[in-house]
Amino acid sequence: MLAKSYPYYLANKAVYANEDLDVTDKYSGDVATRVALADAKVIDEAIAAADASQEALRKMAPYERQAILNHCVKRFEERFEEMALALCIEAGKPIKDARGEVGRLIDTFRVAAEEAVRMNGEVMNLEVAPRARGYSGMYKRVPIGPCSFISPFNFPLNLAAHKIAPALAVGCPFVLKPASRTPIGALIIGEILAETDLPEGAFSILPCSRDGADLFTTDDRLKLLSFTGSPDVGWDLKARAGKKPVVLELGGNAACIVDEDTDDLDDAIERIIFGAFYQSGQSCIGVQRIMVHESLYDRFKADFIKKVADLKMGDPKDEATFIGPMISLSEANRLKGWIDEAQELGGDLLAGGEQDGAMLQATVLENVPPHAQLNTEEAFGPAAILSSFSDFDAALAQVNDSKFGLQAGIFTKDIYKIQKAWDELEVGGVVIGDVPSWRVDNMPYGGVKDSGVGREGIKFAMEDMTELRLLVIRDKNR
Repeated sequence: MLAKSYPYYLANKAVYANEDLDVTDKYSGDVATRVALADAKVIDEAIAAADASQEALRKMAPYERQAILNHCVKRFEERFEEMALALCIEAGKPIKDARGEVGRLIDTFRVAAEEAVRMNGEVMNLEVAPRARGYSGMYKRVPIGPCSFISPFNFPLNLAAHKIAPALAVGCPFVLKPASRTPIGALIIGEILAETDLPEGAFSILPCSRDGADLFTTDDRLKLLSFTGSPDVGWDLKARAGKKPVVLELGGNAACIVDEDTDDLDDAIERIIFGAFYQSGQSCIGVQRIMVHESLYDRFKADFIKKVADLKMGDPKDEATFIGPMISLSEANRLKGWIDEAQELGGDLLAGGEQDGAMLQATVLENVPPHAQLNTEEAFGPAAILSSFSDFDAALAQVNDSKFGLQAGIFTKDIYKIQKAWDELEVGGVVIGDVPSWRVDNMPYGGVKDSGVGREGIKFAMEDMTELRLLVIRDKNR
């Protein structure tokens, strides 16, 4: 069960405000808890506190920042089941997926703790021409300053962690706006951070309305904006962010290719079912477009549809549940409309397609025309499209025929095809022998085209949150 109410965190301190945000149990629809809601005045105070704290945070030794991150790891492990249940309730995430996310949260903070003492510079040879004789150089990384973070509803713990943990590792104060539908996970992280001796103002975690959140984007005291969410919102924020660097982790409609030399089709089917339908398909790297070589298509289709039909849909607290509710009725209605549109345009429904409130069955279609929204947009729900191909190069072109470019998965053993896919696919990452939905938390993660700009993954986020500072020394005796 969740607590009766949760505070926001302003300059490291819990604040129970009068204006509350209702957080619902996404399966029952009942109000599960209430959360303190910050207004523009509070956000301004948080930014001022972050600005004031940056010198003290910068002066913390790397081992001190590492100790704080390790404290978080310990406390996450101690509160593992509590955090998993909170995720299950506030996000409607099946309990097995919720436990998986808590495990990834721990991994993310553990990697950040390791990287906190590894942030190095480099000594440079500057004697590349006669005029540089006697000059040597070196550079180091310094914290960029106060950071603004906006995290999404689908991974309320780990995608907030991918902003918080690297910021702590490099010594950047931050203000975080968690998704209003799923703020509890971030607030529990705040509760644990409040147990540490971070300088006052080092962090604020503030659920708030969109109207009150403009300062997260426009305030010049914030030196970096990192946003994870929808493309429309992300690109608008970037346009209004001013001079500060912006990192955007946005949407996708990820494709997966099953080539003719795939020798373990059962394994490919199991992985693609997971990639398409885990946590009800609400993942930006969820498998949406499945392309199977014509020599394997009929067998793949028959076995895939049978297994999809057997997926258990229901209460996410049930250990056997694979498909839980979508985040809201409106999101389920949107995706159901796209499924209906795909059929009206000539697509054939192979499995699922039925809706019950926010619950939507795992759905598979084929013969969906290229211009259908289910093909061109991000489904962000339990729906996938099957198609066949005869030519590998044509399949690569089909993957690229998208405004998105986050990750792609390919089942093949041909090293030349692997190399060609890596060279030609317009995506941030290519995964061989598995689905594009696979991610481990230290790898560079991000996309191209409408899928965003910049990379997460602890070391890579730390680079974004730091600036290079050069030192040049002249030896006049040389």
